[in-house]
Amino acid sequence: MSMTEKTKPMKAELARHAEPFADVDWARAEADLDARGWAVIGRVLTDAQCAEFIDAYTDEPRYRRTIVMARHAYGEGEYKYFAQPLPPLVQTLRAGAYQRLAPIANRWRAALGDDAVFPERHNAFLAQCRAAGQAKPTPLILKYEAGGHNRLHQDRYGEVFFPLQMAVLLSRPDTEFEGGEFLMAEQRMRQQTRVDVVPLGFGEAVVFAGDVRPVSGKRGPVKARMRHGVAAVRAGRRYTLGLILHDAA
Repeated sequence: MSMTEKTKPMKAELARHAEPFADVDWARAEADLDARGWAVIGRVLTDAQCAEFIDAYTDEPRYRRTIVMARHAYGEGEYKYFAQPLPPLVQTLRAGAYQRLAPIANRWRAALGDDAVFPERHNAFLAQCRAAGQAKPTPLILKYEAGGHNRLHQDRYGEVFFPLQMAVLLSRPDTEFEGGEFLMAEQRMRQQTRVDVVPLGFGEAVVFAGDVRPVSGKRGPVKARMRHGVAAVRAGRRYTLGLILHDAA
């Protein structure tokens, strides 16, 4: 192996530290989102970054609230919402994702006849959330043991919401856990629900519609209702970083 070949993985690793989305093909992601409502955008976190998130799961001062899913009939497992101030990497991921997804969200809004416009920058959007009484941060870490699962749902936390969100798999499939596939469900008017099993690898992110998205109808674009969830984990332990881009009331 040449010196150039040896340095390629190192350069990629450094790029992810500096800019998690440096290697993302956003044009392809946009096409996938338009076609099916979700897009796997590839590796956005390094091995070390994934390990850091998992290791810090028991560091309670980092979090504002813990949810045991069975108590609310959400599924089996638990998740924790980060407290303010958010970890710098979470802030970087959230702001960077929003900046790239806002044009898509605005195009979807326009297609569905809504003339409201999301601002270009995430800080400006969060100001809109605060003005509506939504000031609680929504990024979270989810943990599933064997048997754990998440029922199909949407993450709407108030009147102000962003229609796209992101999840990053922090555990190694088929090594650290089995099963636990990420699921997307689409419901169109007068059609049965379509379910996709999303192929997600270690450190990879999926961007997906968290509410409704435009799809072609006989008389122009119509709404398709999107929900997401996680299939049952058969063995091991699965951790995920969830990045919801609006804040909660």
